[in-house]
Amino acid sequence: MWKGAIQFGLVTIPVKLYLATESRAGVSFNMLHAEDLSRIQMKIFCPVEEEIINRSDTVKGYEYAPDKYVVIEDEDLEKLPLKTVRSIEIEQFVDRTEAETHTKFVKQAYYIEADRVGRKAFALLKDVLQDKGLTAICKIVIRDREALAALDPFENTMLLSTLYWPDEIRALADLDIPDEEPEIKPAEKKMAAQLIEAMTGEFDPAQYRDEYREALMQVIESKIEGRETVEIEPAAEPTKLVDLMAALQASVNAATTARESKGGKPVSVAEAKEQRAAKGKATAKASTAAKAKAAADEAEERPARRRKSA
Repeated sequence: MWKGAIQFGLVTIPVKLYLATESRAGVSFNMLHAEDLSRIQMKIFCPVEEEIINRSDTVKGYEYAPDKYVVIEDEDLEKLPLKTVRSIEIEQFVDRTEAETHTKFVKQAYYIEADRVGRKAFALLKDVLQDKGLTAICKIVIRDREALAALDPFENTMLLSTLYWPDEIRALADLDIPDEEPEIKPAEKKMAAQLIEAMTGEFDPAQYRDEYREALMQVIESKIEGRETVEIEPAAEPTKLVDLMAALQASVNAATTARESKGGKPVSVAEAKEQRAAKGKATAKASTAAKAKAAADEAEERPARRRKSA
């Protein structure tokens, strides 16, 4: 969806950008006329000529004064005196850990594909960033707008994440946050830690799905087939938090029971990693043993060579 080059120093690496994500947020609906269920059409209407016009008859216009516009053509956008129109201009390299604090507000992620002639330089840049633990901070123009971006190694390529400009991020001062932290009792902190421990594990995105979309599709299919939709019991109204310790204890018990019902006990992240490493070693050991057994069986079945007579 974008073609240009990565620029840092005098090095130019021709690349292409591809969207790294796609939206499957929900089920789309069409607007219908309630009387006859005919689909509503959105028309482009010109109030001066009082008629419907085609989209091809429209141009971009900037309102510089009330009801006064200047027309901007595609050629005008192409002639902008900016390097970032056709290049990912690297401004600086920063420590990746430090950069994470300032790159949390991501707009969009893009995979980068290097052209054949630039693959070696691309791999060199990726490897150095990986070895040094660095993030490249750069600027790029996408869809008529310059964006701040972070460039990081990702699998066997790199990921470009466009960011919000500092003046686009709202200040925390807009929130009603008290200046003083509430007093937390040691027993409450210990119980909260137990609850978090009971719910801790390694993140596997494959375990999650869009349950709202699935439920909505069930409702739609039921209506298509003329069946009654199943009503779900409404969620209990949230009650006032009277006893924090009692609520935490009940939550720990529920989380522990849920984990055990799935065949596992609560484990910490460190324990989960150890278990995965042990599992990997066991798998490798079993594989080695299987290969050794197969080799032994093959040797046993192979007929013995006869000695040559003098």
